[in-house]
Amino acid sequence: MVLYFVIDANSMPKQVEVRMHESHLEPIEARPQSKCAKICSSMFKNLLLTLTVFGVILGAVAGMLLRVASPIHPDIVMVIAFPGDILMRMLKMLILPLIISSLITGLAGLDAKSSGRLGTRAMVYYMSTTVIAAILGVILVLVIHPGNPKLKENLGEGEKNDDVSSLDAFFDLIRNLFPENLVQACFQQIQTVTKKVEVVVEEDVNVTTVEGLVANITKEPQFIVKKSLQFKSGMNVLGLIGFFIAFGICMGKMGERARLMIEFFNILNEIVMKLVIMIMWYSPLGIACLICGKIISIKDLEVVARQLGMYMVTVIIGLIIHGAIFLPSIYFAIVRKNPFTFFLGIFQAWITALGTASSAGTLPVTFRCLEENLGIDKRVTRFVLPVGATINMDGTALYEAVAAIFIAQMNGVHLDPGQIVTVSLTATLASVGAASIPSAGLVTMLLILTAVGLPTQDISLLVAVDWLL
Repeated sequence: MVLYFVIDANSMPKQVEVRMHESHLEPIEARPQSKCAKICSSMFKNLLLTLTVFGVILGAVAGMLLRVASPIHPDIVMVIAFPGDILMRMLKMLILPLIISSLITGLAGLDAKSSGRLGTRAMVYYMSTTVIAAILGVILVLVIHPGNPKLKENLGEGEKNDDVSSLDAFFDLIRNLFPENLVQACFQQIQTVTKKVEVVVEEDVNVTTVEGLVANITKEPQFIVKKSLQFKSGMNVLGLIGFFIAFGICMGKMGERARLMIEFFNILNEIVMKLVIMIMWYSPLGIACLICGKIISIKDLEVVARQLGMYMVTVIIGLIIHGAIFLPSIYFAIVRKNPFTFFLGIFQAWITALGTASSAGTLPVTFRCLEENLGIDKRVTRFVLPVGATINMDGTALYEAVAAIFIAQMNGVHLDPGQIVTVSLTATLASVGAASIPSAGLVTMLLILTAVGLPTQDISLLVAVDWLL
């Protein structure tokens, strides 16, 4: 833009006239900008995301390089992973206030009709995608057939686990949905525990004879299984969600009388989100240390990769198909927008989930990505995200379905169509009941194996690759 100043000497300095000739106007956008400058500008704008991606790459590379110097003393491994442990603690610290404030404020801002419609659509979507993921996992593991009885010889016998019936697990899910103590639900959840107790059977055996003495010595002990309810450590997220959904709906119906409470929880939500932003600037270091520590701590990585390689490939292919084809297709069919633009907005949450292996731990970051990056209505995110992070675990359903049939193939057990359908349905229900914490799938996998009569002790053979998958 060229400006010409014409100054009248008689009226100077009172009047200054500015004339702009349109023929000399040059739009600023027309000025060429170098490709390097564009890249630098984009990276600075997404500095936090860039640092997080760099942290993941650095952690993976450092972990592989440090494995060359193995064996590394356990104390050194602990020191390397310590910043990551602090990140996990900080993220978990925010889960409770975030769930409470988000659910209450989200539901209080909706009328009963809107919340019911939103809840119905969310549940239909959650269950549909989870069933699709479980069926996809079953199809892939049957087609690829990664299990081989020779693997059992190489891996050895697994550690024995106490069997838990599917009915007990289902009742535990319902019990946790209705906690008897709300404060206790913040740090404990209930679980059915089975214990084998030896029963002394009194028989009239004549020990004065040789035959009677031998019969008394060789008599096998008899056991009965006793069930009891015990509280185990871990937040009962399902129970808290159930209570605060009801709390938020009731508060919304009270109208103006509940205005003070709504403002309180709105302010609480804003404070928590500010804390999330502060923690996210620490997350690149924490994620790098988490990944590095996990890679170092895996024993015999090469042997594990060689023995369980096809199993890992099957799960990863399933996750890629589900996450890169099925979910984007559903998004495009309903919203009619580019799904990959949407996924780019939540890339920060993806990276955090990769490092922490916890959907609940990633919840604070997901809130920030959806509300700030993508501008989604807070009334929607505050209801959908806490519920989804607890019951919508597509990856867990796919992973457990593959693992169950893989264990059957490894033991040379042929599953009939009815048992395969049982695996699919049980994997879906087990993923709903799984806690949103690392390695929760190993716990709920017991239900699937028990439902089709497979050896539960073989789960321990998959622990080495569980964190990655």
